[in-house]
Amino acid sequence: MDPNQNTNSTQLLLKKGTRLADRYLIQAGISQNTATAVYQARDLHFPNVVKMVAVKEFYNPAPDPQSRQENFEKFERQVNLIAALAHPSIPGVLDYFVQDKQAYLVLEYVSGQSLVSLLEEPPGYLPSDQVVPWTIGLCEVLQYLHGHKPEPVFVIDLNPSNIMLDNHNQLILVDFGLAASFHAGVQHAFEGSLEYIAPEISHGQVDESVDIYSLGACLHHLLSGSPPPLQPPLSAGIQPIQAGDSQIPDQLQAIISKAMHSQPSDRYQSVGGMKSDLLNVIGRSDSRQLAPQYDAVSPAPDNAIQPVWTFESADEIRGTALYNRGSLYFGSYDHHLYAINAETGKLLWKYQTDGGIVSRPAVSEDSVFIGSEDDRLHVLSARSGSLLWTYYTKGPIRSSPFVAHGHVFIGSDDMSLHAVNINGGRGIWQIDTIGEIRSTPFVTQEEIYAGNESGEFYCMDFRGGIKWRYKAKRAITSSSVVADGMVFFCSLDSYIYALDAKSGYLIWRFKMDKGSISSPSVAENLLYTGAIDGNIYCVNTNNAKEVWRFQTENQVTGSPIIWEDELYCGSVDGNLYCLDRQTGQLVWKFNTGQPITGTPAAGGDRIYIGSTDKQIYALPTKAALSQ
Repeated sequence: MDPNQNTNSTQLLLKKGTRLADRYLIQAGISQNTATAVYQARDLHFPNVVKMVAVKEFYNPAPDPQSRQENFEKFERQVNLIAALAHPSIPGVLDYFVQDKQAYLVLEYVSGQSLVSLLEEPPGYLPSDQVVPWTIGLCEVLQYLHGHKPEPVFVIDLNPSNIMLDNHNQLILVDFGLAASFHAGVQHAFEGSLEYIAPEISHGQVDESVDIYSLGACLHHLLSGSPPPLQPPLSAGIQPIQAGDSQIPDQLQAIISKAMHSQPSDRYQSVGGMKSDLLNVIGRSDSRQLAPQYDAVSPAPDNAIQPVWTFESADEIRGTALYNRGSLYFGSYDHHLYAINAETGKLLWKYQTDGGIVSRPAVSEDSVFIGSEDDRLHVLSARSGSLLWTYYTKGPIRSSPFVAHGHVFIGSDDMSLHAVNINGGRGIWQIDTIGEIRSTPFVTQEEIYAGNESGEFYCMDFRGGIKWRYKAKRAITSSSVVADGMVFFCSLDSYIYALDAKSGYLIWRFKMDKGSISSPSVAENLLYTGAIDGNIYCVNTNNAKEVWRFQTENQVTGSPIIWEDELYCGSVDGNLYCLDRQTGQLVWKFNTGQPITGTPAAGGDRIYIGSTDKQIYALPTKAALSQ
């Protein structure tokens, strides 16, 4: 929609570039009816992140101040009602305000396509094997709304233009144009698309039944390609669908007819009843793991995954390996750093420290950097394993080194972050904090990020100054990652955090079932991480909505990696899991027999994982298995 187009004689859409509340910059118009307009806007409160929101404008035509005030009070009541909602298929309320005698509601922005726009594409209707699971999902959203306490919420004008399919194939109910809370019998002046509106609304009757009618009308439209006809006086039920999918079973036709019966008493008396009949259509007893948008993945048999090679150290491998230019580097609790040929698994060299190694190595040019519980950062020749220099801290090093801009950055249990020149090992500065730093620093072109065991998260500059800090409720052992202007990390307080990378403002946080020391990975607006509840989570970074979760059999303390569109992650249950990263479906798993606490490494067509059984394994990727 052109934001400058006047599509309504009583209202002119706001122009692109209009600033509302000195915070929201209008980008484009999305939709408009006689009472509201919806816009895409940028939230300027986060200047370093392009954070889009949806701004809904409520047109207030009241001519006198008293009526206008009553409308504003009604608006505030609606905001308070919707703000209390918390469901993955409902955008969250971010803000509301009044400006220039108009009321505005700010919601999470949903990137995707409305169902009505899908219907505009050939063949003009959708197949029943796709529509029925979607409708079951909408039944669950309506069940949540109708069961809301202290008052139920009724959508009233539910129609395909108010239902979005987001970029991750999740249905989102948007634009509560008439969402409000009413007791049965209260008069209500309605508006909306008449084809989807239950007839009794014109008499002020609003209850659960009106949404059931609208949902039946949506089902009719999606299957036939046309809205249900307006036939005054309304017949008792809807005639059989004549257009669209000719294979619609009689059972589904009956569901639509019952949902759209002209008499509320002859409709489904609850959304749950309609959902139950829809599940029967597809031969299901419940909706768990109902994901029709994806092809099913058949996991490989457990014995189908065999190591290409294994290498055994003298003690547990608790940390993470690094693949670099055909070599694999990893530390062991036997106090040694190993370098082996990644193709053959043959030892190239090993170097002994005076403490256990849980740190992940880093490589820069011909040098290998590794921290040890002997309080030292060791720097070795990548070719020979000979010592080049060491740097002493005042505590065990369980953080991993990050090499950037001619320096190596590493945390220590001495509660400091250290910056060391890579040429000779001269300490440049150290930043003292109030907790051990076991997370790995993340370094960008301008900032350094790290968390500590006291729950503080720091953004630092290259002079050793603190630019900002953020406080979580418990330890931040998780390492951070920066993507799309946001910095992400996990905490033992059970939250995944997303902060503005420049300012430290909280953008969102996501609640897991338990805490996490896993470090997140981010790819294409999806964040992946593990938690000590045994789950591997996938979360949409745009709106903090859960996309999927996969349950392992024990804690997930290592971190997931993405390689060739698959996710690889270990668990304390001893398994390395390969999952489809889009759906979370299991592709294969490999059991080492002992807990896996580190993170996989990838190189070429192999995945490398260490285990507390003292061995490191080279395993084929999914692509290698299919060859």
